[in-house]
Amino acid sequence: MASLWWKMVKWDNTGTAYVAGEIALLAGLAMWAMTLPRIRRKMFELFFYTHQLYIVFLFFYLMHVGISHFCMILPGVYLFMVDRYLRFLQSKTKVRLVSARLLPSESIELNFAKSPGLAFEPLSVVFINVPGVSSLQWHPFTVSSSSNLEPERLSVIIKKEESWTQKLYRTLSSPVPQDRLEVSVEGPYGPVSKNFLRSLRTYFDPHRYDSLILVSGGSGITPFISIIRELIHQRTTLNRPTPAVLLVCAFKTAADLTMLDLLLPVSGNISDLSGLELRIEAFVTREESSTDEAQTNIRTIWFKPLPSDVPIAPVLGPNGWLWLAAIVSSSFVAFLLLIGVLQRYYIYPIDHNTNQIFSYAARSVLNLLFICICIMAAASAAVLWNKKGNSKEARQIQNIDAPTPTTSPSSWFYNADRELESLPQESLVKATKVHFGGRPPLKSKKPALLSKFALRCMSSNYLVPTGACRDATGVRWF
Repeated sequence: MASLWWKMVKWDNTGTAYVAGEIALLAGLAMWAMTLPRIRRKMFELFFYTHQLYIVFLFFYLMHVGISHFCMILPGVYLFMVDRYLRFLQSKTKVRLVSARLLPSESIELNFAKSPGLAFEPLSVVFINVPGVSSLQWHPFTVSSSSNLEPERLSVIIKKEESWTQKLYRTLSSPVPQDRLEVSVEGPYGPVSKNFLRSLRTYFDPHRYDSLILVSGGSGITPFISIIRELIHQRTTLNRPTPAVLLVCAFKTAADLTMLDLLLPVSGNISDLSGLELRIEAFVTREESSTDEAQTNIRTIWFKPLPSDVPIAPVLGPNGWLWLAAIVSSSFVAFLLLIGVLQRYYIYPIDHNTNQIFSYAARSVLNLLFICICIMAAASAAVLWNKKGNSKEARQIQNIDAPTPTTSPSSWFYNADRELESLPQESLVKATKVHFGGRPPLKSKKPALLSKFALRCMSSNYLVPTGACRDATGVRWF
C-alpha cells in the first residue's frame, strides 16, 4: 500500500506520470463543480474563470497519457487551438467606433465601421472589450444591425445593468466630450441554433408564411431589431414581398419607448417604410401616462477615430473557409514533418525507443510545442496576408464614416426632433400604438392583438400564449 501511495506522489522521469494525471483530474473536477446550476447562474464570473482551467486539464492530461493516446482527441483539440489563436489575433486589433446613441432609458447603441465584405446572419453575436472600462473583461452582445441594409456598419445595443455597463454608460454620458473610445471586437459569430436560422429564412418566403409575430420585454427587443432591419432591406432595397410583422414589446417606463427609434439605423439610408407592413404594440407596465422624461431627445455622439483604427473585417477575408482549410492542412503537415525529423535525428539516436531517457511526458511536451509553433506560423501568415486587402478597404471608407461636421466631432450631436422630420420616422410613429398601465394580454385564450397572426415556436426567448393549437407544420395559429 505504501508503494502505491509513493507512486501517486512521485513524478517518474520514465514511464507514466501519475502526478500529471492527478492534476488533470483535479482541474476537471473543479470545472465540473462550477457547472452546477446554482453556481453557474448566481456566480457566473466564477464559473467562467474556473473554466480557463481547461488549459491545465489538457496539458497535464497529455503528459499523463502520452501523445499516442492523446491522438484520440487531437482533431478536436487541434481545431480548437486554431480557432482560439485566430480569435486572439482578431482581438488585438482596435476597431473603428463611428458613433454612439445614448437613450433616455440608459441604453447605448454603438455603431462600428465594418468591411463591406463582412456578412453575418440576423441575431449574430460579437464579443466587445473596452480597455477604458476593463482591459480583461469581454462581454457578448447581439448584433442589432443588418449586414445587407448597412454594408459598412455594425451596431450593438447595450443596456445599463451591471458594473461594466454602468461604467461604460458613465464614460459616454460624461459632460467631458469624447473624441475616441478604444474598443476591440471578436466576431461576429452566428446563432447557436441552426434550425432557428432556417426557420428565420423561411419568413422571407410569402408563399409559406404571411405573418410574423415578435414578442419581447425590455432590452430583449434587441434581437428583433436585426430581424426588422433585414426585412426593411428585403422590402425597400430588393423590392421583395415580406410577411406582415407584429412586434409586441413591453417596457417598464415610457423612457424605454425610445428603444423603438433604434429600429431605424443611424446612417439614415432608408427613404420609405410604407412598403413594409409593420405593426408595433408597445406596453408600458409601470406608468399610467407619458412623462416629461419620455420626451428627452436621443443624444448621438460622433467620434473621431485614429488612422490606426480599422473597420471590423473577417479575420481571414471573404474566403475564410478556404483560408481556414489551408491553415489546418499546412500546419498539420508541417507538424508531422517536424516531429518526424525530431524523432529520427534527435530522439532515436539517444533513446533507441527504450523510453528510458525520453519519457512519455517529455515527448508529449515536444509534440505540443511543435503543434503550437506550426499553428502560430500558418495562422499568422494567413492573417497578415489578408490584412493587406483589409487595409485597402479601410483606406477607402475612412473618409465616409460620418458627414463633415460644422463643429468639433466631439461636440456634434443630433437630436430626435430632427429625426422625426424624416419620412421613415413618421411611418414608424404611425405604426406604433402605445398602451400604458398594463402588460400584453397574452394569457387569454385568443388575444385580440394576435388575431390572424401565426407564431412559430423557435426559442425559449419567444413568449407563446397558452390555449393555442398546433398544426402539422409546427405553427401556432390564433
